[in-house]
Amino acid sequence: MNMTRLLGDGDPSPVVEFDPAATPGRRGADSPFLFVSDHAGRAVPGALGDLGVAPDDWERHIAWDIGVAAMGRMLAERLGSRLIEQAYSRLVIDCNRAPGHPTSIVRESDGTRVPGNHDLTVEHEGARVEEIFHPYHNRIAAELSARRGAGHPVVMVALHSFTPRMNGVSRPWHAGVLHNRNPGFGLRVRDLLAAEEGLVIGSNEPYALTDISDYTIPTHAEGRGLAYLELEVRQDLIANEGGQREWAERLARILPQAWEGMGA
Repeated sequence: MNMTRLLGDGDPSPVVEFDPAATPGRRGADSPFLFVSDHAGRAVPGALGDLGVAPDDWERHIAWDIGVAAMGRMLAERLGSRLIEQAYSRLVIDCNRAPGHPTSIVRESDGTRVPGNHDLTVEHEGARVEEIFHPYHNRIAAELSARRGAGHPVVMVALHSFTPRMNGVSRPWHAGVLHNRNPGFGLRVRDLLAAEEGLVIGSNEPYALTDISDYTIPTHAEGRGLAYLELEVRQDLIANEGGQREWAERLARILPQAWEGMGA
């Protein structure tokens, strides 16, 4: 591997933007929502090969948030809102963990070893931070600063999906809303989702949002005092186009309703 640079000319940019508001006739400034997807992609820099991970394992949740990219784009399209995605697999670096966190670059995930992440030098880890993690978060920060500077209201929505089973334990929730400080908007979304027929909605399930366990929302939203939602949708519900469309339509209805309920 090139010690001075990780990404080569043939590697994708770590930041992928989907902006239906850029289409003629769409007015993105009218939408307060900024969507972000920390685990939308599963690209790997060419210099890292397959990290020693078997092809079947790249289809699993350990590599990416299954279904969330397509669902997120459908949702952004319906609301005329910008979506910022991270292109690289969380097996390369998890962009929802602070650099240096024990799970920032995993050596094992849900029972699967990642040989290419063992015995890394400081320089190797630093290249992943500098060339993948920082560009993604710098883009989010710049977008939020521009919106605040222009006086636009901002609601940051972090989209994730979770596996129905983890470490042998079943998870009964259809979706979960994660919250910590300034939880008002997320809790309104939680209550509206829970009122939908047949849905089991978790509160800080299947994970709790904390300053240590997460990076994106604590840094960009809570750190700025913004309204936010961190949403987890169970992956089997959005693994195909029909489920992705169903959840995009549901969220496109509920998110504006929750925002209006905040007195917006």
